[in-house]
Amino acid sequence: MTTMKTEDKIRQQLATNPILLYMKGVPENPQCGFSAKTVGILKSTGCQYAYVNVLAAPFIREKLPSISHWPTYPQLFVNGELVGGCDIVEAMANDGSLLPLLNSATPKTEAASDGHLSVADVEQLIKQGISDAQVLVDGEGCDLMLTVISGEFRDLSLVKKQQWVLSTLKDPLASGKLHAVSVKAYTPEEWQESQAQPTGGLLQIQL
Repeated sequence: MTTMKTEDKIRQQLATNPILLYMKGVPENPQCGFSAKTVGILKSTGCQYAYVNVLAAPFIREKLPSISHWPTYPQLFVNGELVGGCDIVEAMANDGSLLPLLNSATPKTEAASDGHLSVADVEQLIKQGISDAQVLVDGEGCDLMLTVISGEFRDLSLVKKQQWVLSTLKDPLASGKLHAVSVKAYTPEEWQESQAQPTGGLLQIQL
């Protein structure tokens, strides 16, 4: 991956996720104390947010500081603008300014200008069909890699899980708004086990 492609990926992530946390680890298992504290603060607000595990995405980990002009992690962005790291997030939570800022975040639910679905559109469609789904999205435009985690997948075969996910996207697949979709489907228990394996730098969306 070239530096330019990495920068484009970061800018796409910022453009399509109104609240985005670049952190070490995942919210269920932060890999540093500052990330853990920031996740706890965000959880206390009740706001939905997206996250990127920079330990699983080394190119993003190296490139983001030159874009944000912030050298350490975690980094919280709202509406594409850097809020800051753990200390700033904690200070804003304490003085009452964090929640209004998070509530001001603009959902990115409109279709992309090129006619393709946005990441938020895809997440919404899947959650309409699988109510408890957690959706992790990688890729852009009409070619996406989807990881879907749901307790409703228990006792279903791998094929049945994938068919269920694809059925939630049948309209955009039929219309051409989505072309190539790769699906991985897990129960929460299967997903937890899979975290012992490298994730390949997926953009992980926490709903």
